[in-house]
Amino acid sequence: MSFNPRIQLTILLLLLLLSPSSLSFNLHTSTNTTVYQILTKYSLPQGLLPSSVKSYTLSDDGTFEVLLEKPCYVEFEYLVYYAEKVTGKLSIGSITDLEGIEVKRFLLWLNVNEIRVDLPSSGSIYFQVAFINKKLDIKQFETVHSCRDNAFALCGGPSLRQLLAPVNNIEMLVTE
Repeated sequence: MSFNPRIQLTILLLLLLLSPSSLSFNLHTSTNTTVYQILTKYSLPQGLLPSSVKSYTLSDDGTFEVLLEKPCYVEFEYLVYYAEKVTGKLSIGSITDLEGIEVKRFLLWLNVNEIRVDLPSSGSIYFQVAFINKKLDIKQFETVHSCRDNAFALCGGPSLRQLLAPVNNIEMLVTE
């Protein structure tokens, strides 16, 4: 017995529309694919995220969530802060609706809202920070960088321990 192709297509469409999986996002977390491989699959450099990624989820619509071991800093051309949770939406050559990454400009920390690259690659990467669009050399983002938990040490300033040393020395003099 054979069904009419139109009836088969109609039944298939109804099943897809009424299935519970069509009502929610399908989240992927793969132990075989790293988040760095996902970035390169979307034509983005793998070094956009630090080495301390603990886990990630990616939905069918490109919405993602990356969890880091802890908040931290990476020194590129500018000092960059990563929150413990980074979210956004991936598409080929760009990340939009980005939250959880900030860049230090002068004395201010500014949210990075979007990252994109030219396709085909021009060797540049663009960061949207508030109303500013900053173009940088993509080479500094090609390798995954270690994450530091101390921003002072990265930018050549004293560490928190060094800042507290005079206080500790005073306490020692007072207690003696």
